[in-house]
Amino acid sequence: MDRQLVLLGEALVDRLPSGPVAAGAPLNAARHLQALGCQPLLVSRIGEQDEDAARIQNAMREAGLCLDGLQRDALHATGTVDVLMQGTSHRFVIAANAAWDHIDAQQALAFLSGARPRVLYFGTLAQRAPGSRAAIRAALGASAALRFLDLNLREGVADLQSIALASLELAHWVKVNDEELLQLQRWTGCNAAAELVARFALQRLIVTRGAMGYQSFDAQGQCDAEGEAEPVTHLVDTVGAGDAFSACLLAAHLHGRAWAPALALANRFAAALCGQVGASTSDPTSFYPPWQAALAALPKEVP
Repeated sequence: MDRQLVLLGEALVDRLPSGPVAAGAPLNAARHLQALGCQPLLVSRIGEQDEDAARIQNAMREAGLCLDGLQRDALHATGTVDVLMQGTSHRFVIAANAAWDHIDAQQALAFLSGARPRVLYFGTLAQRAPGSRAAIRAALGASAALRFLDLNLREGVADLQSIALASLELAHWVKVNDEELLQLQRWTGCNAAAELVARFALQRLIVTRGAMGYQSFDAQGQCDAEGEAEPVTHLVDTVGAGDAFSACLLAAHLHGRAWAPALALANRFAAALCGQVGASTSDPTSFYPPWQAALAALPKEVP
């Protein structure tokens, strides 16, 4: 079955103070994309029979997501992350050698050939182990789809610099936050976003800047859209805000909406998620309809 977008990477369980929830950046984004009228397919790997594997599958079913891209692993447990809250911010402690570190390339390529996506979404965390890194890069090389990199730098990843820079070489569009942009500039010696665009021949670079809003740079390194931060009236936490931004932006792109209004909507959508506990909403039937309507109301992209 054709899929508009395939997400490659980690499916895991966040252990929040309020309890465990299915998560991982690709899964977080997939749930939002599904709710916003897209047809995503998540390619990941979970344990064969453990409790956390069941939690992920149940969450995906509840979100209406297809489970066909989920690989099962009899040797490695489903991944987990301890989310340590520090006020409204957070820190992640990510379990090592999880099932999502062992995505099988042949299975991933088989799913990809049947899906024929317009967009491939990937990050750096899922490339921390050789097996999944090879599978993700094989999938990227086997498709003509737009390659969207949500950089998502995380502590504890060996060779993080080389993984990040190699990923930039493979990407068409890249989304980073302001801290990740500074890290890339330190690693590359580039002094500005425009230099990064030129060095890696990017089609777009999107920068989320927290309290300073967001910016977008086109293939010539020119800032083609920017906006201020959206006020959060009831801040709970910022877990998953970046995933929400990426998902809403990609949904707008897949629906053929104009770029600058799409960015502004993604900014507001991410801010709204900061009023929820964790990376997803506990009440999708009331949370998503206003955003579905807002997405449908965006102006069409001019050819």
